[in-house]
Amino acid sequence: MRSKFEEVKKIFIDSINKDNYVELDSATYNYNLLETSLLKPLKMILLYGRPGTGKSMLLNKLYHNLKEHREIHYFEAPILSEKAFLKEIYESMSGKSVPENMRVNFDGLLKYAQSLRGKREVVFLLDECQLYSEALMEKIRLLSDTRVVKFVITLHKTEDEDIVAKEHFKTRIWEVIVMKNVTEDDLHLYLQKKLIKKGFLEISNMIRKKDIRYIHYMTNGNFRETNKYLYTIFGIYEYYEKNNPKKISTKKLSKKILEMAAIELGYINA
Repeated sequence: MRSKFEEVKKIFIDSINKDNYVELDSATYNYNLLETSLLKPLKMILLYGRPGTGKSMLLNKLYHNLKEHREIHYFEAPILSEKAFLKEIYESMSGKSVPENMRVNFDGLLKYAQSLRGKREVVFLLDECQLYSEALMEKIRLLSDTRVVKFVITLHKTEDEDIVAKEHFKTRIWEVIVMKNVTEDDLHLYLQKKLIKKGFLEISNMIRKKDIRYIHYMTNGNFRETNKYLYTIFGIYEYYEKNNPKKISTKKLSKKILEMAAIELGYINA
């Protein structure tokens, strides 16, 4: 017999998909700010925050909302090879294919972009830009100077060097949108909406205020950690439902199972 908890845990598989986007006040505010920023004469826009704060999801939603109305391209995964990156930029802008044995000359690409000034504006959404080399980031900067190519980039906030503090970005990033971990209230709404959207109202009702407080404490309101934690919690429920259903209640979340999942993920020591 198929376990309903098997279906519930799948809701929390961490994936970047527009259908997984959940409307929260903080997310809506950041999305509106991002969309408005694209209307301004900005060269670059930065989404900045720790991993799991929703940067990739925001880019994904922006792309799918605007792709029918604007010339916009989304690089979901970083293209680390400079040759491949420049090829993708040129092909996206020109609509022409570059033969595999040919390399796109950067000076030629720059001149091509400059020739389009006043005629077109092409938006590129680049995720995980902390993985790009400094040399490639410099080329992105120079392309943005043409005012034909506009970049929206995401960067992870780290404890180490802050790339946006580098002088060549200070003068070109005119909009910085800082992404933060969610509050307890937003986390509660996030879980409710994800579960109810998939038809699991009774599971949503199992989650009480004190459970939200515990989940938020364990994950610090981080979307990625929250998804991982809930996937593990409902994986344990799935096990009990299949092997020893009398051990679980469907009226409320078990504190014991919350703790078991936290131990399994290393949030607390056994």
